[in-house]
Amino acid sequence: MQRAAEAVPSGMLSVLGRPEANYRFACLEARRHCEALGIQNPVCTVSNYLFPDSRVIAGHLQALEFLQENAHKYHFTRTKMLPVSGAFHTRLMEPAVEPLAEVLKSIEIQKPLLCVYSNVDGKKYMHSKHIQKLLVKQVVSPVLWEQTMHSMYQRKQGTEFPYTYEVGPGNQLGAILRKCNLKAWKQYKHIDPLEDEEEEET
Repeated sequence: MQRAAEAVPSGMLSVLGRPEANYRFACLEARRHCEALGIQNPVCTVSNYLFPDSRVIAGHLQALEFLQENAHKYHFTRTKMLPVSGAFHTRLMEPAVEPLAEVLKSIEIQKPLLCVYSNVDGKKYMHSKHIQKLLVKQVVSPVLWEQTMHSMYQRKQGTEFPYTYEVGPGNQLGAILRKCNLKAWKQYKHIDPLEDEEEEET
C-alpha cells in the first residue's frame, strides 16, 4: 500500500457538507478538472462514509485541491487534508491487492466467535473464506462506517439497545455513533485505560 501511495501524488480529504451536498457530482467535476490538466484515468471518489453529512474523499492531489478551492460551490462547510500518504480505499491501491491476497492464503482464519462486521458491505462476516475475500476487497473499496453502524444497531421497535463501550484514547467513534443513532448512543460509554491508571496513581 505504501508503494502504491508513493507511485501517484494522492491523498485523502475530510469533508463536512450541508444536506444538499452532492459528493458524487463534486468528485466527477474534480476528475474532469484532472483530465483537463492531462492526468489520465484520474481518481476522486468517496473513500469513507463516516456519518450523515461527513465523508472522506480520496484521489489525486490535484482533484482534492480542486474540491478545497471550490468547497462553497459543492455545499461543503469544512474541508481538511488528512495526514496520510495516499488515497487509501480507492483503485489507486490496486497494486497492493494481489500481495495481500497471497499473504492471507498462508494465514489460518477462523470463523469469529462474536459478530464481526466488514467495512466493505456493513454486514457480518459469515465464514473464514468470506473474511479472506473481503479483507482483500477493502483495500480498494470505500469504508462503509455509517452503514455498518446502522447494521449493528438495527433491531425491532421496542427492543432495547445494547451497551456500547469504546475502549482506548479519544471518543471519536462515540461521536460518530451519536450522529448515526442517537438512541444507541444513549447506552454508550467511553473507557480510557490510561486515564484510569493515572487516577489510580494519584
